[in-house]
Amino acid sequence: MQQISQHLKSADLPATVFNLSNGLTLIHQYLPATPVVVSDIWVKAGASAETDSWSGMAHFLEHMIFKGSPKVGVGEFDWVVENRGGIANAATSHDYAHFYLTTAANHLRETLPYLADILLHATIPDDEFIRERDVVLEEIRSSYDDPDWLAFQSLCQTLYNSHPYKRSILGEVDLLMNHTPNMMRCFHRTHYQPENTTVVLVGGIEQESALSLVNDVFGEFSVPSECPPNIVNAEPPLIGIRREELHLSRLEHGRLLMGWVCPGAEHLPTAIGLDLLSVILAGGRCSRLIQELREEKQLVLDICSDFSLQKDSSLFTINVWLEEKNMDTVEKAVCDRLYQLQTTPITETELNRAKKLLLNDYIFSTETPGQLAGIYGYYNTISNVGQCLLYPQLINNISRTELQRIANLYLSPERYATVRLKPN
Repeated sequence: MQQISQHLKSADLPATVFNLSNGLTLIHQYLPATPVVVSDIWVKAGASAETDSWSGMAHFLEHMIFKGSPKVGVGEFDWVVENRGGIANAATSHDYAHFYLTTAANHLRETLPYLADILLHATIPDDEFIRERDVVLEEIRSSYDDPDWLAFQSLCQTLYNSHPYKRSILGEVDLLMNHTPNMMRCFHRTHYQPENTTVVLVGGIEQESALSLVNDVFGEFSVPSECPPNIVNAEPPLIGIRREELHLSRLEHGRLLMGWVCPGAEHLPTAIGLDLLSVILAGGRCSRLIQELREEKQLVLDICSDFSLQKDSSLFTINVWLEEKNMDTVEKAVCDRLYQLQTTPITETELNRAKKLLLNDYIFSTETPGQLAGIYGYYNTISNVGQCLLYPQLINNISRTELQRIANLYLSPERYATVRLKPN
């Protein structure tokens, strides 16, 4: 297997992107000053790839990948990596499954083949499947003890009517009990294919060696299968306020969550604007909502806003920790501030503060090989790697008028979802 094209090599992007002949994407950046290499493998096989009845399969498979392959026994991968001082882990989201390995450059050729083999040729033994299912079930049950997790999951279910983003990545107990090893093998062979895979190598490995190694160890994927396809429909816009209320025992303080569905990764300029609006509303002690509701009026214990960029439809949230008696007052105050964003342009001073905060966050997130590998793989999985180059430029170019337009389009005080957690 040889690379068939090379692109996005410019003064702006220090990494080089290769499309290999089997459909796999390799992103490589050589950092001669570091003796470490981060291997970051991203697969378009997150929870959004599941049908409703297969819910939880992607996350469960993430666990089972580490149970080995025909060539790599159970626990052998961990033994090889740890005995060479390396670190490996994984994570699953709605949009991807993500596996990463950090090791000394001189141990990469000894360790990466093990990770590639268990990713491409996972055995999923029946006995290990049953054993690991108990681990996943305990993870689900533990999440039920986390009020913030419950509140966020309830918000997603209230906000999304049709999109898989409404489902928990962990899955549900009853459905997991009905999953079988053969179903998981089918899911693996369907989605863990080269056209869905991005391999990122960042650190002390030169380009020729990186290409040679990836050609060697990612050349033979499993024979493709076809599990039930999941048709993802566009999420219809909200036409009013959707409300949900939960009552939990042993809850010391209430939670108020508010959420808005926003454009996905293909609309990056809008996403940048929403990121800035998040900082202006509740990003740092000088932000509007923190100043008014926490510092001045002391109506909340804490408040924060967040914008989560996702492939299909992103999520803008405001999270509040407060006494139950203040919920109506605080929700109204948040809506008033949103209306203010729509009708009154923010000041240049406020805009410049928000821009500096986001630009500094971006700079700080590109300091290490692991951070660089994560950014490249993430953007290439939900959109394309070139998007990460545009982030600073788009932040600098956005205007007060554009922010006001974005607030009017996506942060309506009359169309959102809200969840309240109250003590029993």
